Amino acid sequence: MDHDVYDALDASGVYNGIAATKLHDVAWQKSRHSNSQGSCVEFARLPGGDVAVRNSRFPDGPALVYTRAEIEAMLLGVKDGEFDHLIAG
Repeated sequence: MDHDVYDALDASGVYNGIAATKLHDVAWQKSRHSNSQGSCVEFARLPGGDVAVRNSRFPDGPALVYTRAEIEAMLLGVKDGEFDHLIAG
């Protein structure tokens, strides 16, 4: 396999850093706040419940794979404003 040894391979063959093109039968979703230049992050729910994330500017590139708990923690942090400093002018 050509992925990092630290990435976990699950029974479906999905691993962190997998080429997004290898994730079949998933629906990629981006925020309605995305702009026309493709500046967005896309999410897809995987059959096992994990969530894949990719850069819309590189749809064939790698997808990071997170557990539902990891995505939930990130979304709660975003909602609480914990990451607002990353986009502050």
